[in-house]
Amino acid sequence: MKIKLSILSAAVLAAGITAFVWPKTEANEKTQTDALYVSPAGSDQNEGTKEKPFRTLKHAAEKAEAGTTVLIREGTYDETFEVKHSGTAEKPITFRNYQNEHVSISGKSAPKSDSETPLIQIRNKQYITIHGVTLENLSVSSEDATAMGICVTGSSSHINIDGNHIRNIKTTADEGNAHGIAFYGTGAMKDVSITNNTVEKLTLGASEAVVLNGNVDGFKIAGNTIRDNNNIGIDVIGYEGTSKQNDYARNGVIENNTVSHNSSYGNPAYGDEYSAGGIYVDGAEHVDIKKNTVYNNDLGIEATSEHKGKYARDIRITDNKVYGNAYTGISIGGYDTKRGGTINSVIAHNIMYRNDTKDLDGGQLLLQYGTKGNTIEKNIMTASDSRIFIANDFTKNEENTVNHNVYHKEEGKDGIWNWKNREYDSFTAYRKGTANDSDSIYADPMYRDESSYDFTLKPGSPALPVIQ
Repeated sequence: MKIKLSILSAAVLAAGITAFVWPKTEANEKTQTDALYVSPAGSDQNEGTKEKPFRTLKHAAEKAEAGTTVLIREGTYDETFEVKHSGTAEKPITFRNYQNEHVSISGKSAPKSDSETPLIQIRNKQYITIHGVTLENLSVSSEDATAMGICVTGSSSHINIDGNHIRNIKTTADEGNAHGIAFYGTGAMKDVSITNNTVEKLTLGASEAVVLNGNVDGFKIAGNTIRDNNNIGIDVIGYEGTSKQNDYARNGVIENNTVSHNSSYGNPAYGDEYSAGGIYVDGAEHVDIKKNTVYNNDLGIEATSEHKGKYARDIRITDNKVYGNAYTGISIGGYDTKRGGTINSVIAHNIMYRNDTKDLDGGQLLLQYGTKGNTIEKNIMTASDSRIFIANDFTKNEENTVNHNVYHKEEGKDGIWNWKNREYDSFTAYRKGTANDSDSIYADPMYRDESSYDFTLKPGSPALPVIQ
């Protein structure tokens, strides 16, 4: 659930976070035969060697051809730059910090703009890696501008954004936009990798921290920490008019990410709405969302399409820990009848624990408009104070299978199941009235340690034979 952004310009991509530790060895030094060096103490009149480094990243980007590694020495670089050349499969181009040195690319001195303003831009380039740098302190004030850490557009492919730290990228306009890492497939984009980055403390307006939008075929978003942003954490999108052909992200995996404390509440673009998903699929297809830890967002994980007649299709949401989110844990279907929906998808082997913390009636699992042919099985749900396990206020809900789930029974607390806009206040009545969950149980799953969010099941748990 979000406000849609109609940016159809040449790009959007923001880059990752944490410093990379590269052991200092003699072998490392000897293998850098195609290296260019950059240092705040250098000069662009130099040769770009370790002893005589360049001064600016912009100049290094102009010189870095296929097979080049640009080694960036410690310091702050008050500049933006665009990658000028493509690599190849055998000779990629890499921009990275030298060994474990701290490199900051800062937007403090970036000129004011009424258009896209990325710290690093990649347009129609191939085989590029950005690694081990901090991208920070970029702000725009115009509603027509978009601040970005990294922006990748066109038909750029085989792009790897790894081990970076992106922070303090922001818009100050009430209806403005910003991204940490943005891939806009305005052309045919393939093989995108966003791994091991930290993306935090972004003021996003109507946009998202990490986004893939348009004609993006084949992607991996893995091992990232996305936190403390005022809108959606990770978003993969389709049908916004970004590309003339195949205008949807597809064939990807979102795994082993930690996504937390992302909320639109107080964001001027949303007001007092809790509408930011930790992980959001909006019209993408064939996506695995697995083994993520998603907590203290507005929504945990959401899969649907915001466009009438379009669907999130073949989305597999499995083995995730989803807890403490304000509105709901996992949601499928459009938020009203003017949207699309979710079809032929799977929600399985997830822990949904005490979501709906703001008593917004989203429960642990939310089924909205236009859900068809989905399988919901082998999940464990623990209700919050709202006591709602399943919330489903829409009657357009067809051929969905709900079975082999575990609903946490707690002493002195009743559960609530809402199915096709009818509320049931007992597990027996719910099963009888819906024909759902015939092989499910209402019992204590026996978590190892709820207080530390260790949801491993103790030996002898009645949940084990149900979910295995």
